[in-house]
Amino acid sequence: MSTIIQYIIIIAILTLISLIVIKLTKRDFSVEANKLINYLGGKDNIVSAECNMSRFKVMLKDINVVDKNAIQKLGAKGIVEIDNQLKIIFGKDARSLKKYIDDII
Repeated sequence: MSTIIQYIIIIAILTLISLIVIKLTKRDFSVEANKLINYLGGKDNIVSAECNMSRFKVMLKDINVVDKNAIQKLGAKGIVEIDNQLKIIFGKDARSLKKYIDDII
């Protein structure tokens, strides 16, 4: 009987450790969305934003105030600039970032 209790305790501890690890590795998209907005020149600089699979497309009033290096450090795999529009490749995180940015702007 004590062996079963020991196994139950071990399973409970491993489950707790797993949940803690998952929580610590989960990205906080609300913080990243705020950073991205700042790197794009603030919410007043953003005209429109769209999400397309792995790409986040944003139309800006002034492209010159954008901090592209900071956006890449945030996790962008690539940035394409066309006139006052940026196409930022974020991979699977693009939709999550777009959702949080919509709530902010």
